[in-house]
Amino acid sequence: MSPHANHIPTGWDCHVHVFDPAHPAQAGHYRPVLRDLPEIEHTAAALGVGHLVLVQPSVYGTDNGLILRALAREPGRHRGVAVVDTAVSDAELDDMHRLGVRGVRFNLVSPVGNGPEAFRTLAPRLKARGWHVQWYAKADQLSAIAELHEGSGLTAVLDHLTGLHAGIGADDPAWAALQRLADLGAWVKLSGWYRLQASAPYDALHAHIRQVASIAGDRLVWGSDWPHTAFAHDALPPYASLWQPVVQALGESRAAAVRAAGALLYA
Repeated sequence: MSPHANHIPTGWDCHVHVFDPAHPAQAGHYRPVLRDLPEIEHTAAALGVGHLVLVQPSVYGTDNGLILRALAREPGRHRGVAVVDTAVSDAELDDMHRLGVRGVRFNLVSPVGNGPEAFRTLAPRLKARGWHVQWYAKADQLSAIAELHEGSGLTAVLDHLTGLHAGIGADDPAWAALQRLADLGAWVKLSGWYRLQASAPYDALHAHIRQVASIAGDRLVWGSDWPHTAFAHDALPPYASLWQPVVQALGESRAAAVRAAGALLYA
């Protein structure tokens, strides 16, 4: 931990990305501009956030070098979620763990994401390290994710309000699938509002946020999704505006607990 740890805000933003245009990117993806760790640290500090979870973006495939170098800048402060293939070595996984990686992302939305077969192959090695599995998926895929996790001993972490977009009704089967995952110990990231058929200030998602909170209980974390690749790089939404839906839907006290919960999930 940094010698300046006492001056680091205690809050957690559990879903950010870092980008460097010099880092090799996958063909056919967006071309990222420079968004480095110091920039998001400075931005987040104004909201009382001092700890970040660096999530490997799809544009870099399984080359986790950029987030690993970022984690190494100040060992112990931040955490990471990597993307790996089934050929990854135990030594590589152990090095990632030492640097702060605590999970592997499976992406069912992007065509470059890992799928169920990779989950089954990697599951014993992830479990041995106490890692979780982070899913970027659509709401209608939650039932299949629950099937995979049944008996796996692995915790699921569900990105972006589990894909429960503003158009999903109260009788949608996705709610039952989410309940099943919650019964298995899943966590939910309150994040990605603009990916859920909603526009700022995202009032249309408040009822969904409350319902998700009633299902997941204390297993909620917040993520800004910075630097918001759904927007032009020079038209990013204000950082605090992605936090406000949590406060408005859940109230100040419950929201404060959500912002602190990353310390538990990513211990």
